[in-house]
Amino acid sequence: MEYPKSRKLDELKPREIVRELDNYIIGQDQAKRTIAVAIRNRTRRKRLPEAIRDEVSPKNIIMIGPTGVGKTEIARRIARLSNAPFIKVEATKYTEVGYVGRDVESIIRDLMGVAVQQVKAELAEYQKEKVQARVEERLLDLILPPTAAPVGQDTHATTREKFRTMLRDGAFDDREVEINVASRKRVGIEVMGQPNMEELQEAMQSLGSIFGNGKGHNRKVSIRRAREIFTEEETEKAVDTDRAIDEAKDRVEQMGIVFIDEIDKVAKSGGASSGIDVSREGVQRDLLPIIEGTSVSTKWGIIDTTHILFIASGAFHVSKPSDLIPELQGRFPLRVELNELKSDDFYRILTEPTNAITMQYRELLATEGVTIEFEDGAIRRISEIAWQVNSTNDNIGARRLFTVMEKLLEELSFSADELSGQTITITAKYVDERLSEIMKNEDLTRFIL
Repeated sequence: MEYPKSRKLDELKPREIVRELDNYIIGQDQAKRTIAVAIRNRTRRKRLPEAIRDEVSPKNIIMIGPTGVGKTEIARRIARLSNAPFIKVEATKYTEVGYVGRDVESIIRDLMGVAVQQVKAELAEYQKEKVQARVEERLLDLILPPTAAPVGQDTHATTREKFRTMLRDGAFDDREVEINVASRKRVGIEVMGQPNMEELQEAMQSLGSIFGNGKGHNRKVSIRRAREIFTEEETEKAVDTDRAIDEAKDRVEQMGIVFIDEIDKVAKSGGASSGIDVSREGVQRDLLPIIEGTSVSTKWGIIDTTHILFIASGAFHVSKPSDLIPELQGRFPLRVELNELKSDDFYRILTEPTNAITMQYRELLATEGVTIEFEDGAIRRISEIAWQVNSTNDNIGARRLFTVMEKLLEELSFSADELSGQTITITAKYVDERLSEIMKNEDLTRFIL
């Protein structure tokens, strides 16, 4: 039987990818276009004749820009657009081989782990009806054991069908039953900085079963909880693990995306070469073969990283892209700079995205029965204040809006339960009343906003 494959990102053209990103990210058009083209080129590569397909390598990207302008958000939204294996990592989590910490090869192992879970979830969805039927039969066996023959004229089968209807209607959800649950204990060790520790830890977990770990035990649970446990067990049985691993491996090697955030934190700043800088440069050296293309050993097999797309980002406040070692710079041929956010950008962020901050607060307070409305003038004033604070203090980009909005609505949020049924209109005057005193005192602004 052939399983269906849903690869939404394959179907999106560059313009459509940018349009999707526009729903959540304001501005930064050049960054969006560059990433959209890079992703589309991977789809084009898959359509090439096999003779030249392997010769076309992905064009890795490095995004440069201050914090809070959308670098990480672009990565998050790209991940949600498709089921292509995607992982976001922080460069500061890794150390060169020989130092205590995670080695960079674990990035690929984590990516493969994400892909396996992703494919298993898809295959489980395909087997959903079959799983639900088997779970229902197991629950009916608990409620009406086959040995318990009914009294009277009703046959066992008739009673079972009546119970099936009641089960589907939720009549038994709160009834307690005793089931045998597999133990989830794990025997594991964690040794940082050594290669293939994941495989060693997996082996130790398996070894635990020799000493009794993994045996089932009886538990009293509600039918509602039993349904969840049985669904998990039956899903695991229904999914072809070997098929899932093969599909995941192919997706990782052909469509995998790794987003490396804070890449500037492993760059050498200035000419210093202290111990920590040596470690940073070591991380860069260890990244080289993975980004260029090498084979990484995982518990699911050998993964070839040649055609994985790497996107790096960094604010580069202290260091510069040229502070990265030349070999690593060469492996990120595409560079795109993201712009600082202005007052007009903040206004658009507050009004245009699908998940706009104003909408979030509106929905949060609606749960208490309070309706809040933002006048256009109020949103303009909030935008100006956020931009002004960023200009006079550390520039933290769009994240400043969360600080300003939280302070603005602090009193309203605190007493929302007492205002149920009321409609509160946020005006420019309201904004000034709540924030003007803080804005006047520069030291207070620095402390609070």
